[in-house]
Amino acid sequence: MFAELWKTFTDALEDLGSVVHFLFRLVGNSPPALLRFNLISQQIFNSGALSLVIIMLSGLFVGMVLGLQGFQLLQRFGSGESLGTAVAIGLVKELGPVVTALLFAGRAGTALASELGLMRATDQISAMEMMAVDPIQRVVVPRFLGGVIAMPLLAAIFSVIGIYGAQLVGVQIMGVDAGSFWSQMRSAVSLTDVTEGIVKSLAFGVACSLIAVYQGYYATPTAEGVGRATTRTVVTSAVVILFLDYLITAAFL
Repeated sequence: MFAELWKTFTDALEDLGSVVHFLFRLVGNSPPALLRFNLISQQIFNSGALSLVIIMLSGLFVGMVLGLQGFQLLQRFGSGESLGTAVAIGLVKELGPVVTALLFAGRAGTALASELGLMRATDQISAMEMMAVDPIQRVVVPRFLGGVIAMPLLAAIFSVIGIYGAQLVGVQIMGVDAGSFWSQMRSAVSLTDVTEGIVKSLAFGVACSLIAVYQGYYATPTAEGVGRATTRTVVTSAVVILFLDYLITAAFL
């Protein structure tokens, strides 16, 4: 039993070292890749624009649920007019980046992993290497940067739509005064709250994109291997997102 535990521990350390080394390779190849902005813009479209529908729908319904639950909770303490403050802080600091990252990992992350895994399985990456074309710089880095850039934008859209959904329920249905809803929100939400949300969304974007391209690039070149890489992308991204969320929240506190 101890031998198996030790082997599991050492394997985990080897995987972590491999991921960190892969991240350094991506960062080192990022400056040349930035000169080909058309490739990055295409990946921003694939990772960001194609995820807009699920992000906006999820943000709307999450905001509406926050409006219902938040109003019932605040009304018990006679603070129903503070609904805008509670919803805005909850979305900007916590729910916006976290839920967006989980949705991003499930939609864009799996697409990146399966695409790179299929390229590995069909020997497209090996063909690039034979033609002296660096697949990291030509294929992987644009997808990584596209995900990193798209993630904060999606988180911002999620928060804005969520606040609108909460306003729709709180003001139009529950009868909260619209002036109090918006004025208390503006006075209570500080620059630190917005900064925390931006930092979280950037960290989640780096983590999700890195895990997706790593799993896809090193996937076993079989149909089963691509499927396992896609599954590992979602599971690992979810765990890492929640872990980073705790660390960043503790750091800001």
